[in-house]
Amino acid sequence: MKKIPLIMDCDPGLDDAIALLLAIASPEELDILGISTVVGNVTVSQNQENARRICELTNQPDLKVFQGCARTFFERISPADSEYTADIHGETGLGGCKLPTPTMPLQSQDGVSFIIETLLNASEKITLAPSGPLTNVACALIMEPRIKDKIEKIVVMGGVIGLGNITPTAEYNFYCDPQAAYVVFTSGVPIVMIGLDATRQTQTSQEWLRTLAEIGTPVAQAVIDMLSFYHRPNAFLEPGVLGGVLHDPNIIAYLLKPELYSGRNAYVEIDVSSTIMAGRSTVDWHGKLGRKPNAYIINKVDVDGFFDLLTSRLNRYPMTTEKVHTCNHC
Repeated sequence: MKKIPLIMDCDPGLDDAIALLLAIASPEELDILGISTVVGNVTVSQNQENARRICELTNQPDLKVFQGCARTFFERISPADSEYTADIHGETGLGGCKLPTPTMPLQSQDGVSFIIETLLNASEKITLAPSGPLTNVACALIMEPRIKDKIEKIVVMGGVIGLGNITPTAEYNFYCDPQAAYVVFTSGVPIVMIGLDATRQTQTSQEWLRTLAEIGTPVAQAVIDMLSFYHRPNAFLEPGVLGGVLHDPNIIAYLLKPELYSGRNAYVEIDVSSTIMAGRSTVDWHGKLGRKPNAYIINKVDVDGFFDLLTSRLNRYPMTTEKVHTCNHC
């Protein structure tokens, strides 16, 4: 199987962290060219630290992490400072998981420039996997339109056909930066949208956390420490949601096993107004508007297959995360 050249753009965040772990554990299928971070679940500086923590946890300090946009296009809210995100992800974004301060370097290049440069210099098309607000990706498309021809597709976690999770109509990532989502969805680039209708199906449970405990590795324990935050007493959960929703790992699971997912092509319009509808993704599921579809919308997930994949990949990590000493001169 030919590897998918991949740029991950994220705001870790508990579920972003799990998405990173799933991607890093899949080197046969994915070639991670770099990780850019964006403001979202926590501040962009905290996000890049968290991304580097995950890289070091998995003994991959050679992965390149780039800090991207520190604010959205029109900052109507400050998502990184909101009580909402702290309730969901904890003060650091990683719940109860206390990983060491990272020692691997943050790249000096900014995340948007990294995306542009990598795409322009690519000899083959690259897939983008944004799991936070779309600010970095939108800025790259605006600053250098030529990159569109170098993008295989954008697989985005965001949007919703039905009810939102931050307002009655909007999903959190799109609400944080509706203008960025609008730029991406009107770009003409192939898009796969994995929104709340799909991701709400992949909820964690105490039983699954016990399965992870049986693995017994440092990575598995870190995942338990992170996701137990969803299961603490008085945790902030949506009505009808019994555990943590693993939104962002669905992007990586889709790239690894698209047969786990189903949906249809549809036209999506992003509301960029300053009203209560801001960030809404209106999905013309039944083609009532007669407009050309601009995205493939996922609405169903094989939940058992998703968790089987995630568990098996987390089980690939070794019993120790200490880096093997390979110096040829010692």
